[in-house]
Amino acid sequence: MTKTLKFSKMEGAGNDFVVIDNREYRLSMNEIIDLAPCLCNRRFGIGADGLLVLQENEDPDLDFTMIYRNADGSDAGMCGNGARCLCMYAHHHGFPSNLTFNVHDNIYTAEVRKSEVCIRFPVTVKTQELEINDRPLIKADAATEHLVCMVPESDLEKEDELVRTGRSIRNHELVLPEGSNVNFVSVTGRHSLKLQTYERGVEDLTLACGTGSLAASIAAHHDSQSDETDPVYEVQVKGGKLNAGFHFDADTRTYAKLTLTGPAHFVFKGSIQL
Repeated sequence: MTKTLKFSKMEGAGNDFVVIDNREYRLSMNEIIDLAPCLCNRRFGIGADGLLVLQENEDPDLDFTMIYRNADGSDAGMCGNGARCLCMYAHHHGFPSNLTFNVHDNIYTAEVRKSEVCIRFPVTVKTQELEINDRPLIKADAATEHLVCMVPESDLEKEDELVRTGRSIRNHELVLPEGSNVNFVSVTGRHSLKLQTYERGVEDLTLACGTGSLAASIAAHHDSQSDETDPVYEVQVKGGKLNAGFHFDADTRTYAKLTLTGPAHFVFKGSIQL
């Protein structure tokens, strides 16, 4: 493994990431998994919610492959805010403003617009109502596992309680072995929400969650029993605002053509001794 690693620190609505260009280092997946907890440690490393890796792709129709690992090294599935940051990173390193990339087996498209990025998701979501620990929840897996709990707005400030509740739901036998992200959502208007997310792999509340914002918006639409076909929700998270949109098929009761739009910024660049 290389001894010195160049990196960028980026954030999207407060979701922060260490970003590395693996076209230069050729790190193996096992090396990336081992690096994530070291680089993401907020006391002994750079500090981040997760590690983003830009990997070249041999498919001429794809600009790159995105690899994302949680702060503990686990696989997050898809990370919406991470994808937006990696697209901004790619654009600043010579890639076009309109991008096509893959995460695992799914192919995403994106548009970089000055200081924000819009990601289009190739997934279809079917909601499900369930109950864990006597709490009614809505399952809305927006490219990764998500459970949504509708709460009064005042409850979003009770962060210690949210962490305890999120941890107990995240590890419940009904969602194991993968576990789930847990979203606490308050509807503040017809197309506006406030959100706090307990993220699996970070094992704490984060300042934002992109796929959580999509899940929360889908769950709010489901909970309202609306038949509106193409809404866009403004989602207020601790770190800023995100816009989450989708197409709702009233016949199949499914959600597709998901879009996530929001800010993506460089914080600093540097190198670290491994």
